[in-house]
Amino acid sequence: MRPLSGRAGVPGDKSISHRALMLSALAVGESVVEGLLEGEDVLATAAAMRAMGATIERGADGRWTIHGVGVGGLLQPDQALDMGNSGTSTRLLMGLVASHPITATFIGDASLSKRPMNRVIAPLSEMGAEINASPGGRLPLMLRGLCPAVPIEYCLPVASAQVKSAVLLAGLNTPGVTRVIEPVPTRDHSERMLRGFGAELTVEEDGDGARVISIRGEAELTPQHIVVPGDPSSAAFPTVAALIVPGSEIVIGNVGLNPTRAGVYDVLRMMGADIEFVDRREVGGEPVADLRVRASTLRGIEVPPDIAPSMIDEFPILFVAAALAEGRTITRGLEELRVKESDRLAVMATGLRAIGARVEEAEEGLVIDGTGGAPLAGGATIATHLDHRIAMSFAVAGLAATDAVTIDDMTPVQTSFPVFTELMRGLGAELR
Repeated sequence: MRPLSGRAGVPGDKSISHRALMLSALAVGESVVEGLLEGEDVLATAAAMRAMGATIERGADGRWTIHGVGVGGLLQPDQALDMGNSGTSTRLLMGLVASHPITATFIGDASLSKRPMNRVIAPLSEMGAEINASPGGRLPLMLRGLCPAVPIEYCLPVASAQVKSAVLLAGLNTPGVTRVIEPVPTRDHSERMLRGFGAELTVEEDGDGARVISIRGEAELTPQHIVVPGDPSSAAFPTVAALIVPGSEIVIGNVGLNPTRAGVYDVLRMMGADIEFVDRREVGGEPVADLRVRASTLRGIEVPPDIAPSMIDEFPILFVAAALAEGRTITRGLEELRVKESDRLAVMATGLRAIGARVEEAEEGLVIDGTGGAPLAGGATIATHLDHRIAMSFAVAGLAATDAVTIDDMTPVQTSFPVFTELMRGLGAELR
């Protein structure tokens, strides 16, 4: 195990990149986006917005320019919108189309086509969209929008930033006020960016402490210059790698630390991680800092369930950290992980056991007894089930294993972190 060292910058935040393209395409005039994540998921969003009338171009300097069509101006796409592996693209674009007088067919790859869309179908149907999905509410799916759509007040039955965002985006072109009630806070990139583009949006708390987000429809959005911060989900992989490989010290620059997204860093610090936030600042309305990470003796904890929405995508890599910690880590309230790109609870439990970790799988979480810092055995081949976060998590786990860990397929990493292998090697990781 060679210590990791050096400085790296992770690609742009995926959630912000999707929303920057969509809202720029609905503004009248030219928006500029710097630092856009150029992974397959975000490129699927760009292709869909082009298919519905926006002009989107990448300059040689890496800056993207978007000439929008205006709210209400989306055009009928000539062919099916191919979402690839991107659940975010699918759900948010369904919201956009729902209040436009157009029909769109959504298709995706084998992994995305297994993921149910019912959580989005329900509120969008209430707003008047006509949605014909494959059995189980899955893709392929045809959505016929209604214009004018019907404003609704919708209480999220399960914490989901994607469902919230889909309803708010549908509300952009819906007369009157559309409201989403959020009993448990989720990532708020949509609210921040909608306000930044000039939408009339308010966030209040009701008597029960739930967030009530209201948007006034038939909005006029103003073009923006957006600088996308580094993705905190991507930064979690080199962070955990540095924590579990003895003698490591790295700096990860320009990481977004939106409080609705950065829960994994709070949890790692609860476990004893030496993570320092350097040069805190604000970029494009989002809090940002550089992370200085040093190898640490981690302790098992019971992860507070209410923190789950702010780190739902980071649990696979947290499970790796827990497998190397002292004592027991208990996680609960993670049913959402069973309907991600894979059943992440089952796949992580199986893979971790295969490389020597002690793991119990429950319906809503994992219980992991760590090694106390001793290396994992390794020596197994991991089935990723076409899930990018599973692939990266086990690549990191392999850095703290006695025998090599083999990943069956690293190509899914292209969806969110195309330079993962290159970045990790640059820090000294032995990835072949």
